[in-house]
Amino acid sequence: NKSMAGIATTCSGNGYYTVATDGGVFTFGDARFHGSMANLALRSPIFDVVPNCSDTGYWLVAADGGVFAYGDVRFYGSIVGRSVTAPIVGLVPTRSTRGYWIIAADGTTYPFGDAHH
Repeated sequence: NKSMAGIATTCSGNGYYTVATDGGVFTFGDARFHGSMANLALRSPIFDVVPNCSDTGYWLVAADGGVFAYGDVRFYGSIVGRSVTAPIVGLVPTRSTRGYWIIAADGTTYPFGDAHH
């Protein structure tokens, strides 16, 4: 019921995920559904979906730096309520998927889990 905000392919290239601003997740091809934020109250709209390469989970990222984990990916923290230098524009998982960087528009990175500065 809301505008689409993000898209990501599966590592196989045979499927993809889309996410709406309300956190609704839609899967196509070999992408697997693991849950969504649809019908839950959000402080800030969702703008991206970031799957892991084994297609066993994904993170949803909100404009305020909120992170929501689904499937077997874990939540390692967020920057909600912290003072940030610029708008949040992305999340990049570490190779191990045991951490991630939250990225601001000015290039500032915020590491969580096994991510390092």
